[in-house]
Amino acid sequence: MEFIANNMAPIMFAGLICFLLLGFPVAFSLGACGLFFAVVGIELGVLPEALMQALPLRIYGIMQNETLLAIPFFTLMGLILERSGMAEDLLDTVGQLFGLSGWRGHRGDFGGCHAGGHHRVVAASVISMGLISLPIMLRYGYDRRIASGVIAASGTLGRSFRHRWC
Repeated sequence: MEFIANNMAPIMFAGLICFLLLGFPVAFSLGACGLFFAVVGIELGVLPEALMQALPLRIYGIMQNETLLAIPFFTLMGLILERSGMAEDLLDTVGQLFGLSGWRGHRGDFGGCHAGGHHRVVAASVISMGLISLPIMLRYGYDRRIASGVIAASGTLGRSFRHRWC
């Protein structure tokens, strides 16, 4: 028992790998592994029982985080724009406005920088721009790696630009 208590972190990592190798999704594997080893830690006397009583308060605190709400909302916005066809019209309009007739990657880059400056979460801007401009760039024959790299870089650069200058 002393060996398990002293080496809880490596055993927990091995348990997580076992959950993942069994084919469970990552989110469920992390949650199950954490809860399982919390119970083991309480039984071994390593963790106090009060930590399990504080779990609902932690979940409620995470749900109140307003920054994390941006991710599902911007994902929904990107899906709506892509499915309705407004995303392609938006990218064509931006290309005509700035005279970018050739490469659609510039349009995606501009859109990603613009979206990254407005969103407070880089993941939200990258997800929404990925849903908006990635299918269009793939339809026009761009390599999947280049298109996804342009989107990821533009969302990150847009956020750092806004953070530095605004």
